[in-house]
Amino acid sequence: MGQQFIDATMFLQMMRAGARSLNNNVETVNALNVFPVPDGDTGTNMNLTITSGVQEMEKSATAETVGKLAGALSRGLLMGARGNSGVILSQLFRGFSKAVVDKERINARQLADAFQRGVETAYKAVIKPVEGTILTVAREAADAGMKRSWGTEDPLVIMETVLNEAKRTLARTPDMLPVLKTTGVVDAGGQGLVFIYEGMFAALSGQATAEATEVSALPDLDSLASMAHENFQAKIDPSEIEHGYCTEFIINLKTDRRETKPFDEEAFRNEIGQFGDSLLVVSDEELVKVHIHAEFPGDALNCAMAYGDLTRIKIDNMREQHAAAVGEAPAAKPAPKATPDKKYGIVAVAAGPGIADIFRSLQVDVVIEGGQTMNPSTEEIVKAIRRINAEHVIILPNNKNIILTAEQAGEVVDTPVTVLPTRTIPQGLSALLAFDSDAEPAANEERMREAYQAVQSGELTYAIRDSKLDGHEIKKGDYLGIREGKIELVGQEVTETAVELVTRMIGEGADVVTIIYGQDVAADQAEALQKAIAERHPDVEVEVHEGGQPVYYYLFAVE
Repeated sequence: MGQQFIDATMFLQMMRAGARSLNNNVETVNALNVFPVPDGDTGTNMNLTITSGVQEMEKSATAETVGKLAGALSRGLLMGARGNSGVILSQLFRGFSKAVVDKERINARQLADAFQRGVETAYKAVIKPVEGTILTVAREAADAGMKRSWGTEDPLVIMETVLNEAKRTLARTPDMLPVLKTTGVVDAGGQGLVFIYEGMFAALSGQATAEATEVSALPDLDSLASMAHENFQAKIDPSEIEHGYCTEFIINLKTDRRETKPFDEEAFRNEIGQFGDSLLVVSDEELVKVHIHAEFPGDALNCAMAYGDLTRIKIDNMREQHAAAVGEAPAAKPAPKATPDKKYGIVAVAAGPGIADIFRSLQVDVVIEGGQTMNPSTEEIVKAIRRINAEHVIILPNNKNIILTAEQAGEVVDTPVTVLPTRTIPQGLSALLAFDSDAEPAANEERMREAYQAVQSGELTYAIRDSKLDGHEIKKGDYLGIREGKIELVGQEVTETAVELVTRMIGEGADVVTIIYGQDVAADQAEALQKAIAERHPDVEVEVHEGGQPVYYYLFAVE
């Protein structure tokens, strides 16, 4: 018989190992993206979320109870949650923490109950749960753990049961969700959860959980940070820190998952250097190790994503680190103004500098850079809301994978928040055009909702692997015309595919087509597309805007 209890020390080790296990397999999870397009980020989102949770635990590493550590984990996950998978992961451990809040240590039955409470909390957070996803994997695993808890007093047996059932359920997800079977993959979020459970089990069973040996001769990230800081914490007043987040990561240049920019170290330094200071970059033919102090680390990560896949991501709040190093409490936040500056504030999420500029021109107060390749965290959205001194804040996620995160952020702040579930950039822009600064919140929500539901959204990108989806045989490198989230057509030439996609979207009655071209499209190419569409549809007005978005050559709005 194994140990009868999990104490605080062991629980911390379990979560560290769970986070490490997922971190070592981020690209495996990302590769399970159902759509064969280069924006699969489930692994990245879950990794950043669990890392945020464990970092918060580390601040309470001296805590003597499982309850206190689980509470810290829950707080970190809540604020660090990114994407639907990250939010669901945060809710799983939020329920877990509530179950053990008053526990110094937990036994087998309490461990099983905590997993069960986590599932209940996560299901309540999702309005329309879909079976065959991370939720199903978590539920079936927790149910198996509860049943097993009646016949054992060993927490290791419970953890092993939960892990094994999670694996079995994951293998069955293609039978539950037809799109998974069609594309030949298991659920990405469920796979991410299995990796976390594997790490937790390995720690509890005493198995080795050391990180994979680094094959590169480059200095490690800790060494980079040490070189950049040079006792930084003891030398500067926290109020003088302009770029507050120490951001470190590795770029894997050798990826065939998607097309990437050619890497030139000097050009890369100049590009990423605009996002902060204390920059150090070292590279070889396969890896780039980066250290930067950034006020908005997501911007730096978005920039780096253009060159390859990211791993070993680590983000620390240096203002808090400084306070701890000199034995001071963190500086108190300034008290909010007693009277709001205005009636409304608007927050929008956008990928691409051109799109961000368009949103700002339409009265958006804060544009959060992110979307397809780097979903913003709950904390980033919370900070954006708090930057606006308004009576009411409207959030436009403009991406289906950010809606849950935005809703979670709205629950954290005191300011009344309306999250309009816009799923695309065209929807967000259409909603803004219907905004009335004099209308009441309920009326504005109705106006903006009607407006974005009336616009058709289209996207043009490319396939990163062979696949079969939505009735199409897809080969790596094909161009994909996507309409309202579904693949409408597959082509071998960019302009022809784009024209055909827009033609199908126009149908009857449409009179305006808006083209937003991405970072990989030249202005003359976009103008040629505009001309081709206008020639085929002479009665339709065609507008062109530079978006600068990654991944998608074109975004289309048809009204």
